Amino acid sequence: MNDPAAGTPPPLRFIARVFNVEPHEAPAVGAGLAMFFLLFTGYFMLRPIRETMGVAGGVDNLQWLFTGTFLATLAVLPLFGWLASKVSRRRIVPWVFGFVVASLLAFGVAMLVQPENVWIARGFYIWVSVINLLMISLAWSVLADVMASSEAKRLFALIAGGASLGGLVGPLLTTALVEPLGHGGLMLLSAVLIAASAGTATWLHRWRDRHPLPAGASTSEQRRQPLGGNPFAGATAVFRSPYLLGIALFVLLLSSVTTFLYFEQARLVEEYFPDRTRQTQVFGLIDTVVQTLAILSQLFITGRIAQRLGVGILLVAVPLVVAAGFLWLALAPVFAVFVVVMVVRRAGEYAFVRPGREMLYTVVPAEQKYKAKNFIDTVVYRGGDALSGWVKRALDVLAEHPSMAMFIGAAIALAWAFTGHALGRQQQRRETAPDASA
Repeated sequence: MNDPAAGTPPPLRFIARVFNVEPHEAPAVGAGLAMFFLLFTGYFMLRPIRETMGVAGGVDNLQWLFTGTFLATLAVLPLFGWLASKVSRRRIVPWVFGFVVASLLAFGVAMLVQPENVWIARGFYIWVSVINLLMISLAWSVLADVMASSEAKRLFALIAGGASLGGLVGPLLTTALVEPLGHGGLMLLSAVLIAASAGTATWLHRWRDRHPLPAGASTSEQRRQPLGGNPFAGATAVFRSPYLLGIALFVLLLSSVTTFLYFEQARLVEEYFPDRTRQTQVFGLIDTVVQTLAILSQLFITGRIAQRLGVGILLVAVPLVVAAGFLWLALAPVFAVFVVVMVVRRAGEYAFVRPGREMLYTVVPAEQKYKAKNFIDTVVYRGGDALSGWVKRALDVLAEHPSMAMFIGAAIALAWAFTGHALGRQQQRRETAPDASA
């Protein structure tokens, strides 16, 4: 048998050893890094703008924006399900990303013409909140489709470093360019980056075609075929599978924790920074710190932890830390403490929780990797946002002490940790089963 490392230059072999990558996998890792870097740079240029538009619509109205996002997600899901049933798996990303690019160009032009229109701001907030989960979910679906579980444990966190690097560069670009280009100009630049990301996703399928060795990875012929089924197959698959229901519960609890902290962020930023441009810069600075911490963990820590200790540890550690953070915030509800808790939560999610969560899908059939996964990542996530948004708003209005919401957040985080532990054990059992991906 030919040695996969044969013909690989010594410097590349050294880099492969440092990052726990087989030499023949290096091109795929590079393409995956590029895919996430381009996508997240484009998205994180939009994220501070989205947060600013949310504040512009009124902090007291955020629960309405969350509800609108959920309803918009429900409307988009059947369209995605129909598309995934009709086009080959390797063409889903180009079709979806192309539509996203067209919509961003339209919003960019609208904001250049009417930069102070509050309804354009609200529409943009809702739309970006829909497409960001859709695009990120699809990018991870591609990786889960072309890589086996054994590869995922070593490579997913490293490839996710491209997301963190993009999440670092995007806010820096936004902070530097928001004044000369304006919000509309930033959207046009973001659209170009997202279009380039779709090209790298297509290249990953071609790489797998040339390296069809690991068991558990789908064949080239399978990935050239449409998924078939009906537009609602993803939802029905989730309700039929205890394993997928567990992932859905995990995501629901994750989104609830995120929403509680998000509302506190909006309230505190509005209180401390009333100027719109300053708000965008503050959001960008927080994103920069988060991504710097995340990328260091992804490059050198996460993959080795997953390979040696399993997926479960990635899904449990961060929720436990977040539970402690909620208790700290309840005792000291000031902006500095919030920033620490928010940074730890988000950096931990990018570095540990997200790669671990995506590894769960490497042991399910192809249709579930796209349709069921997309249903969980969009509808379930945004449904959790909407529900917890109203709960948080009710607590703020009815509770005499705002720290009550933080105590409830701590309880949710503990339930999140317990669910992650159970999923980690289930994934390990499925991975060792002979029909793990059947």
